Amino acid sequence: MSETADAPPHRYTAALANEIEIRWQDYWERNGTFDAPNPSGELADPSHPRTGSPKLYVHDMFPYPSGAGLHVGHPLGYIGTDSYTRYKRMAGYNVLHPMGFDAFGLPAEQYAVQTGTHPRVTTEANVERYRAQLRRLGLAYDNRRSLATTDVEYYRWTQWIFLQIFNSWYDTELKRARPIADLIVAFERGDRQTPDGREWASLSTVEQRQIVDDHRLAYMSEAPVNWCPGLGTVLANEEVTPDGRSERGNFPVFKRSLKQWMMRITAYADRLVDDLDTLEWPEPVKLMQRNWIGRSTGAHIEFATAAGPIKVFTTRPDTVFGATYMVLAPEHELVDRAVPAEWPAGAKQAWTGGHATPAEAVAAYRASIAGETEAERTAESRKKTGVFIGAYATNPVNGEQIPVFIADYVLAGYGTGAIMAVPGQDERDWEFAEVFDLPIIRTVQPSEGFDGKAFTGEGPAINSGFLNGLGIADAKAKIIEWLETNGHGTGAVTYRLRDWLFSRQRYWGEPFPIVYDETGLPVALPESMLPVELPDVDDFSPRTFDPDDADSEPETPLSRAKEWVEVELDLGDGPKRYTRETNTMPQWAGSCWYELRYLDPHNNKALVDPENERYWMGPTSEVDCGGVDLYVGGVEHAVLHLLYARFWHKVLYDLGQISSFEPFRKLFNQGYIQAYAFRDARGVIVPAEEVEERDGKYFFEGQEVFREYGKMGKSLKNVVTPDEMCERYGADTFRVYEMAMGPLDVSRPWETRAVVGSQRFLQRAWRLVVDEETGASRVVDEPASEGVRRLLHRTIEGVRADMDELRFNTAIAKLIELTNAATPLPATPREVAEPLVLMLSPFAPHVAEELWGKLGHEGTLTYADFPVADPALLVDDSVTYPVQVNGKVRGRVEVAADAPEPQVREAALAAVADHLAGRDPRKVIVIPGRMVSVVI
Repeated sequence: MSETADAPPHRYTAALANEIEIRWQDYWERNGTFDAPNPSGELADPSHPRTGSPKLYVHDMFPYPSGAGLHVGHPLGYIGTDSYTRYKRMAGYNVLHPMGFDAFGLPAEQYAVQTGTHPRVTTEANVERYRAQLRRLGLAYDNRRSLATTDVEYYRWTQWIFLQIFNSWYDTELKRARPIADLIVAFERGDRQTPDGREWASLSTVEQRQIVDDHRLAYMSEAPVNWCPGLGTVLANEEVTPDGRSERGNFPVFKRSLKQWMMRITAYADRLVDDLDTLEWPEPVKLMQRNWIGRSTGAHIEFATAAGPIKVFTTRPDTVFGATYMVLAPEHELVDRAVPAEWPAGAKQAWTGGHATPAEAVAAYRASIAGETEAERTAESRKKTGVFIGAYATNPVNGEQIPVFIADYVLAGYGTGAIMAVPGQDERDWEFAEVFDLPIIRTVQPSEGFDGKAFTGEGPAINSGFLNGLGIADAKAKIIEWLETNGHGTGAVTYRLRDWLFSRQRYWGEPFPIVYDETGLPVALPESMLPVELPDVDDFSPRTFDPDDADSEPETPLSRAKEWVEVELDLGDGPKRYTRETNTMPQWAGSCWYELRYLDPHNNKALVDPENERYWMGPTSEVDCGGVDLYVGGVEHAVLHLLYARFWHKVLYDLGQISSFEPFRKLFNQGYIQAYAFRDARGVIVPAEEVEERDGKYFFEGQEVFREYGKMGKSLKNVVTPDEMCERYGADTFRVYEMAMGPLDVSRPWETRAVVGSQRFLQRAWRLVVDEETGASRVVDEPASEGVRRLLHRTIEGVRADMDELRFNTAIAKLIELTNAATPLPATPREVAEPLVLMLSPFAPHVAEELWGKLGHEGTLTYADFPVADPALLVDDSVTYPVQVNGKVRGRVEVAADAPEPQVREAALAAVADHLAGRDPRKVIVIPGRMVSVVI
């Protein structure tokens, strides 16, 4: 914004704002203004103004410090939590509000590969840039607690947590993690049987170790994984998009069987689902986690075939009498064993696909779907395809021989990779049955009037033998009992959730505190050998491949650091040669527990002091889960970071390390700031900041361009940085604008030209205290008028309510209304000016500090009491009632606020006497304080 040279000398301008803001930021840093006292340890401070006060722990999902720095969309949540915590400090709370950096990961490594610069150099430079940008916004952090996941002293404790998980197993009877030493004792005593029944003492040391390793919560597994040749690494399920590509880079992802580190998150599936009920989280996030975990209750049923049983899981075992065919995933292990040499008699042409033999049909079908993604295979609108494999299965409840197909819509990695198809009760199975001319048997009586195909509603069982007439719940219970009694199945609970793939073939990540001995089995390093630091290497790049080369083999950067990999150690039985693990942990590892380290960031003896953890995160009652009081971040982390962090937290809780069983008590998802972009007639993006608007159209260099709505970024040439906003308007104006744009949880478009409105509001607030011409105070110690006083206290009451509920935009609207009401006054009463400045301070802290000083106060207002409304001034002296006659407003009447109903009725009838024309009303309804309705 340009500022004219003839502006009054004491106007609140961008130049003045910048001077004020830097001065106050220096003051806050110099005095540790936002430091929060711990109850014990080096961060305890008995003299702090909030020692002994109620606590409040608030933090944001920390950023990844990229080289591009922040744009104006990034700080939306940060300014929101800053405004909230500034208010809560003034409301009497001991507030902990920290910030750190999620600094391991792929971007820094890729930059290192391209430039030869060590990732640590790049990362630390990016962190410092972010710190400077966040400081410039006046964010009130306890900077003593700042951390980065790449700090060696931080990832020492990440490695320590990994060891706790590695050295634990999940006791399914007690439903909690226990030390692995307890499991070994149970085997030694014979309290627990070995897998093959042999006595523990008769096993070799290697055999004993293998059995123990199979129980660990962190374990090695030769299992199907998501291999991404284009990135040269494997990925967790949560890092693969629905169309089978890498979330980062959009490369193809293939299923491969590789030996990798896994986390046994599935052991916690029930607790991860059930404990969602203890959390104050948005329901959509809870639903996403429930769906991702995918807990289903039903039964496993076995269908006999000549090649062995086909095991299916179904949530509707009561419909088994309607199973008229079976479908296996094309990759199912039974397929090749079950395929006969020739087609059996009665095989229909539609089933065989015209192929001469079953083997030929299976091979051709597999080849036809080889390039399909899981999303393509399971799409609802997709035409059903498949082929008969030439084999039959026996339905256990009626002995019927039913054909076995393979089809792309059944996936090997979901459930058992096989389904019993009940077309009468399932739309997908009905469609398949129609295509292949297969029988359809209803097993539930459709409701009256139903004229569709598959019926999925409630009703009594039909065509189901001994289940006939039973409702669904009773039929389920009875069929499960029958299956178990007759040896054809069992009741079961299954989950969509799979164990967490924890290996990455990268350099820039936490090294595992694991070595391998001569047996090839993993050995945990003792805690005294932590941290295991990353070695310096010249080549940071994993070996990448043609993105479509599914048969390529991983090669890690650390495997090339031979002197680091091959090491001699004394682990208690004398010096021996060991080989280090050359995979690194995924980026998610560091963010799984940072909320705990903020509490005690310099503790070199423990992850966190128990007293500090109980104070900041401990449960407040028997039913409280504990955790961070408010956690703010994007919804995109619902089934990645948030699920992983909950898992790690629960393991630490089980092992007695912490008192809370959930990491984040309350979650708030902020919206996003998006931006308009502009294309010319050729479709080429032009710089948004150089576009002019004229008569509702947009022009760039004189040529009309066309506006579209998109994500802020370099590719759309619409990036606006907070640095330039601070320079042009001041940080306070930028903060007020972002908080006033709309509800914090709603996305909204950025409009630079609208920022000036927030600046003008702050200028009006400034003028209430400071004379623009002389710089003298405009504040007087004279009482405010009754109307202004009542508006002030309504504003106080409303702003407090809005702040508590994170409704920052409506709080600012109330402050604008109060400022506008006070602006015409010849002088500003102190009883208005001081509360207004205090209420303004969470949003515009620098200018509020400056005005607080001009009002005669010394030091900071950070711990000044937030205004409290006088209840007596919240009650209006009079109330205006609209008066309706037969539904239309015909008049208004003002009466005393405490007027009795007969008085209100009499005044209302007098006000609309002309419309009554002498007629007596049939009914008069008085709604106290709101309206009067007259019916004639």
